[in-house]
Amino acid sequence: MGNNLARKNFMTPILAFLLALVCILVPQGVIAQPEDGTILSRDPVLLADDAPDAARSALDGVILERVVYSSDGLEVEAFLARPSDGESENLPCVIFNRGGNRDFGAITPVRAAYLLARIAKRGYVVVASNYRGNGVFGAAKYPGEHECSEGDRIGGVGREEFGGADVHDVLALIPMLSHVDHADTSRIGLFGWSRGGMMTYLALKSTNRFKAAIVGAGLADLAQSIAERPGMEEHVYSELIPGWSDPATQATAIEARSAVRWVDELSATTPILILHGTADWRVSPKQALAMAQTLQAARHPYRLIMFEGGDHGLSEHREEVSRVIDDWLDHYVRDGKTWPSLEPHGN
Repeated sequence: MGNNLARKNFMTPILAFLLALVCILVPQGVIAQPEDGTILSRDPVLLADDAPDAARSALDGVILERVVYSSDGLEVEAFLARPSDGESENLPCVIFNRGGNRDFGAITPVRAAYLLARIAKRGYVVVASNYRGNGVFGAAKYPGEHECSEGDRIGGVGREEFGGADVHDVLALIPMLSHVDHADTSRIGLFGWSRGGMMTYLALKSTNRFKAAIVGAGLADLAQSIAERPGMEEHVYSELIPGWSDPATQATAIEARSAVRWVDELSATTPILILHGTADWRVSPKQALAMAQTLQAARHPYRLIMFEGGDHGLSEHREEVSRVIDDWLDHYVRDGKTWPSLEPHGN
């Protein structure tokens, strides 16, 4: 009995040490990390009293919700819009990729009403992420001087990388949609504008789940962007893209975010509609032309429409742009049509 007691007393500190070691090596919360796309909260959105009447009108017949979901173990904010008819059959889906960075171009309730509700009203479930580190969350947004220190809680958890790990926040919306009633995740379209166009190309590099994609005024060549608009490097790329100060890392980052350089890696089953204005000063229309040339060489299904005199938001052609977008989504996403032969043919 004495030997057993001695052995017990000897083992107790060893077990305590091993338990402490496990706690150090396995931080609290890692084991229970939710899967990507897990909905952590979901709340209806009510527009503020001073919201424009046009935004209120846009939400007629649409339910708008603010969703917090998991991506890489981070809490990420998104907005979800769907028809208010709760008895609808399963509906096709659209993932919208916002432009801008940090609080510039972020999805707010009013912007969600303008950007998402129109498509939702036509019988789609539409979702848009603000990407990690961004959003309302009740915390401060990025400060005006655009400081972005590692670990700061600035509207969300984590920090965006302008086309780095934050692309996972787009891909995590695919399993997130599987938790939404009446969302048919076998029919998903992808739609991005400006920086969101870059995010769209990056997502198409990772999966063939999307039935069709739309890129409006999309960023496709970071090197050209730097040459034509140096302020983007100074105020965006250098502050958001990890390792930018190292020339080798910088070159790798430019390559990784420039779809014009790896068109052959895009999902071969996803047709792409490219829309761009010839008077766009934020993203040169030459980027759309170069992207179309590489898609043509790769025999990738695409359509390019250049709008004469169109600005970055194609505001002068809004009605025509809406019709083109609707037709593309209905044809390839809702109705599942296939594209014509890409081989040279005809008389």
